[in-house]
Amino acid sequence: RNYRRWIFIGAPLTPNALNGGEAAFQEFHNVYIEPSAFEYFAETGKWANGTQIAKELTLIRKGDDCNPATGACSEVSGNGYFQGEFSGLELTVKDTERFAGEPGGWVYYSFGHHQPPYAKSAQAFPTESCNSCHEASADTDFVFTQFYPVLRAVIPKQ
Repeated sequence: RNYRRWIFIGAPLTPNALNGGEAAFQEFHNVYIEPSAFEYFAETGKWANGTQIAKELTLIRKGDDCNPATGACSEVSGNGYFQGEFSGLELTVKDTERFAGEPGGWVYYSFGHHQPPYAKSAQAFPTESCNSCHEASADTDFVFTQFYPVLRAVIPKQ
């Protein structure tokens, strides 16, 4: 709830045009962290039990001013990728007690890959769907801090 009022950390994009038409995640990922979890991370460099990270997806904007081959659009600021309509909501939760059997205690949910309204509840993805990649490639406790300068900037210096 109210995740759009949480701490916004960034919006990565891996468009099809840069991935041979086969991007695993071809939409913008608008990522928000629940404020108390962000503060704990900024103080400790660790993710607290109970951390929630929301990822709202948006499609790449399409229009008459956009190149169908690349998806890039021409706007007053220049050529680039711009956000279109909302297309899904996902939530990541760390709870080492409730999810003791999951690597790091993290679980991943999808509330639908469509425009709002999103589902009110969701089943967790199977471990191999998300957790294995996060475990292998994320910099900090299953979170891809390497892609978010907002997170890198607040990691306490040792």
